[in-house]
Amino acid sequence: MRNSNNIPRAGDLEPMSLRTQIMDDLKTAMKAGQSDKVSQIRGITAKIKDLDVASRVKNAEVTDTDIISALRSMIKSRKESATMYRDGGRPELADKEEAEIATISGYLPPELDEVTLKSAIEEAVAATGATGMKEMGGVMAALKERFGADLDPAKASGLVRARLA
Repeated sequence: MRNSNNIPRAGDLEPMSLRTQIMDDLKTAMKAGQSDKVSQIRGITAKIKDLDVASRVKNAEVTDTDIISALRSMIKSRKESATMYRDGGRPELADKEEAEIATISGYLPPELDEVTLKSAIEEAVAATGATGMKEMGGVMAALKERFGADLDPAKASGLVRARLA
């Protein structure tokens, strides 16, 4: 609720959306003359614009969860690229990819520690009655429902696979 001056009151502030945070960081980097950071953040905003275009077809809105999923995908592809560059004798390009990974990672929620994740997997396995790999989807669905965007699906699936194998 806003007062008569249209200024939000202290208790009325909503958390900043991820999209807003990224755009604010882009403006800050541009003002500071940080060309590398500007380039990295523009890569992120381009991915968000791709999500916006794809969501228009479905008449849906892009959520922070969608953006986080896209950021995780960007990190995965950059890790693969960095590995290939290092193996190909191009450390300068690998360093560039790793710098982008660091920037993108700054927008992700903190990762669940392995102990918490393993405990949650045990609870999900018990709750779903999973006994083998055929039930992996149910366990993953339970974890996604519980943790939402805080869950790194790649990390979780590896641990679930090991638990159900």
